[in-house]
Amino acid sequence: MTTEHFDIVVIGAGIHGAGIAQAAACYGFRVLVLEKQGVASGTSSRSSKLIHGGLRYLETGQFGLVRECLHERDLLLRLAPELVRMRPFCIPLYDNSSRSVTKVGLGLGIYTLMDGLRKTSRFKIIPRRHWDQLHGLSTERLRTVFRYFDAQTDDTALTKAVLQSAIQLGAELRVPAQFSSAKISEQCEVQFLEKNIEKACTAKLLINAAGPWVTDVLSKITPKIAPIPVDFVQGAHIVLQPPAGESVYYLEAPRDQRAVFVIPWKNQTMVGTTETVFKNLPEQVKPLASEVDYLLETYSHYFPQQAPGIKDTIVEQFAGLRVLPAATTSAFRRSRDTIIQLDNAASPKIASLYGGKLTAYRATAEKVMRCILPLLPHKKPIADTSKLTLHPVD
Repeated sequence: MTTEHFDIVVIGAGIHGAGIAQAAACYGFRVLVLEKQGVASGTSSRSSKLIHGGLRYLETGQFGLVRECLHERDLLLRLAPELVRMRPFCIPLYDNSSRSVTKVGLGLGIYTLMDGLRKTSRFKIIPRRHWDQLHGLSTERLRTVFRYFDAQTDDTALTKAVLQSAIQLGAELRVPAQFSSAKISEQCEVQFLEKNIEKACTAKLLINAAGPWVTDVLSKITPKIAPIPVDFVQGAHIVLQPPAGESVYYLEAPRDQRAVFVIPWKNQTMVGTTETVFKNLPEQVKPLASEVDYLLETYSHYFPQQAPGIKDTIVEQFAGLRVLPAATTSAFRRSRDTIIQLDNAASPKIASLYGGKLTAYRATAEKVMRCILPLLPHKKPIADTSKLTLHPVD
């Protein structure tokens, strides 16, 4: 076995692993990323493809998260104009909607204030005379349609761009490279299987950014580290053949009043997402028939003209896993902040990430770096993630 030494070894090449690798490389550290399958092959390619502040999180009082995500959205619009673009979002409210016009208007007002009253974040009410331009949205008992702006991305392309930025700064990527084990003492002794060859390396710090495999990675580390109790919550999406038009529709599912998006996606229509507690192995995640029916039911309710035969137009369906703090409350009510678990608060060797938002990946990476910088040798930073332009990877 060949042995190399790194300052930091990152397990997982999803958006958070890529973001941490980029941040660490910016600080001048030698970084290795281990990815068992492919870049963005897990949850980071199965999101709703939105870069947004999270308007609905205002309802659960997560103001800090919303403010952070709005800041990161605006930053990504500048750093990655080829990958992140603004889109109009429409919120239709009906006579039987669970949220009032006043409540939604207040929420949008707060959203705009949190974004610094930027022109792009301001909202308006679409006049009734323009409702015929809403791509077939049902106008029966329709009271009001709010319009505001947020952003959209290709999550896979964004993750690859961030990781490519890290590589250009000196980070190394090994894929496919299956993490086998780690022994923690004065340093981290890491074993991994790369293309069926057992290899080893050492590192000062190990970053566990394995997403839904976070607890599986912890189980292979000695001495043992007790994982934070979490639930896996599955989010399913379907892609329909008919195009969606220009706007994203932020809808209330008629069955349970959950938020469901209807999103333009590659000249087709994406509908998502669901919240289903998941008990199996992460690699077994896939949309349930009940979830597909739920999404079709929601779409057909709001776009009745397209409802006949809509199931036959499904061209793709996929599901990803959210890692949320274990609780008996609904997934909607739980915090969406990333949890950073250190094996030793005074002198950590391992940092494990639980959960997190695509939009806030860069801010999360900087938080991780602030936790571990005191334990690393002083090096002169060579770049700043808040100033690095991101480009699509060919």
